[in-house]
Amino acid sequence: MAYSFEITKDKKGEYRVRFRYNSETMFSTEGYSSKASAKNAIESILKNGPCAEIVDNS
Repeated sequence: MAYSFEITKDKKGEYRVRFRYNSETMFSTEGYSSKASAKNAIESILKNGPCAEIVDNS
């Protein structure tokens, strides 16, 4: 699959979520203290992302 969410653990021991397209990271989240919180972030993105407003500040 070309798109994926990836949960990683950083040097500080926090969990981060990366959204990847092919091998490129499109964005990553803040650090979370638990893997469950990282998974909740993914669920929130999937639920709220499709209807999110696009703000063009250029």
